[in-house]
Amino acid sequence: MAAAQTGYSISRRRDDPYRYQVGFGNAFTSEAIPNVLPIGQNMPQKNKYELYTEGINGTTFTAPRAQNQQNKVYRIRPSVAHQGFVKREKQNPFLVAEFSLSDPTQSVTPARVAWSPDVLPANEKVNFIYGIKTMIGNGSPMLREGVVIHTYACNADMGKEAFVNSDGDFLIVSVQGRLDIQTELGKLLVFPGEIAVVQRGLKWKVTLPDGSATGYIQEIFGMHYELPDLGVIGSHGLANPRDFEHPVAHFDVDQTAWEVIYKLGGQLFTCNQDHTPFDIVAWHGNYVPYKYNLDSFISLGSLTRDHVDPSIWTVLTARSKTSGVALADFVFAGERWDVAEKTFRPPYFHRNTASEILGIISGDFGFVGDFKPGALLLETGFGPHGPNGDTYDAASNMELKPVKYLEGIRLAVFETSMLMTLTEYAAKGNRRRPGEGGKKGLEAKFLKHKDEIQADLKAAGLPPIPGL
Repeated sequence: MAAAQTGYSISRRRDDPYRYQVGFGNAFTSEAIPNVLPIGQNMPQKNKYELYTEGINGTTFTAPRAQNQQNKVYRIRPSVAHQGFVKREKQNPFLVAEFSLSDPTQSVTPARVAWSPDVLPANEKVNFIYGIKTMIGNGSPMLREGVVIHTYACNADMGKEAFVNSDGDFLIVSVQGRLDIQTELGKLLVFPGEIAVVQRGLKWKVTLPDGSATGYIQEIFGMHYELPDLGVIGSHGLANPRDFEHPVAHFDVDQTAWEVIYKLGGQLFTCNQDHTPFDIVAWHGNYVPYKYNLDSFISLGSLTRDHVDPSIWTVLTARSKTSGVALADFVFAGERWDVAEKTFRPPYFHRNTASEILGIISGDFGFVGDFKPGALLLETGFGPHGPNGDTYDAASNMELKPVKYLEGIRLAVFETSMLMTLTEYAAKGNRRRPGEGGKKGLEAKFLKHKDEIQADLKAAGLPPIPGL
């Protein structure tokens, strides 16, 4: 039996049956039965309806107030009412949490690496947990710093089981198929083109309204996501806080057998209990899952000439231990106008300190081979990249009139200051695509102008260039 959702909330799309509270980083309150939350204190001697008080802390107790994240929840049975932990017999062999070149199964490459989309299982049922495949990563949850990129492809609902990621926060990018995510704090329905963030330590499960789903996951260790500072942009722009949607309290009444599956160090552990983990009747706090529709993003760019760095399209960021340097950014590139004058319109040739991982959510980007929705592309830090010869020639001679750029296309870009190692599955699996060499057709056009160059040097009273 499920309780009705009540309380102040907003539904933002007509095809979403759930209701949400909006805002980023807010201290929310929510109750599924009126007047359950205690007034003026968190831990009454006895709660209404004899609910149990439980605290969930996403940061240390002494974290500065601006970074402190925690909840107080009021539930039918406390989480400690379980039958103990055992290592799960069935592990996900594609999950990796520790990244180091001392692991002989992991590797690095300076070359561009591309992977085709994952294929949904044909002869077996695979739920969200077992549909995750770790592709690349850096760091360790044990060291409390790192970033990982996974893909997922699943075709089965999670049954009477919940999932707890003890390693890090999941930022889920839905590509195909909706995800109905039930969390301890309420429900989220995540559509293709939306993202969802479920923080470390929370209980949740995934069902598939469309029967299957694929997408990407950026996992971070040690920190939580936050909105980037706007600086000279001003008071609003990029992803606005009011467009982030958080669940309202929802609980089930179920006193039958359940499994809670914990991911710890990339390994799976089972905790059996005789009641549903989704029994929180009321809660308040700011450690709350959320979703965001990427079509709400406000893209900014140059109105005169030259490019603005792609950091201007950052949706969410997470800090590293180095001041001023992001551990991970999630960047969205979608449909926008390009009006820059006297400017080479495509991304120019560049070598960045950051590692850049590109995924396609929707549309036909036509970048490399079968770069379709669900595909993935890694450009390692300082690896040279840019357009091919045909693109360069066309862009160098095109009429520079206003054009709609990336029309019908949504791109997910995962950027990190860290160098990334490839898992064995990513390096040797059949999804790895050929074509990791350089770009053809980029001849030395400079040499076509040698007579003109020598004449200009002579006119300037300078000696000729030998061999030109």
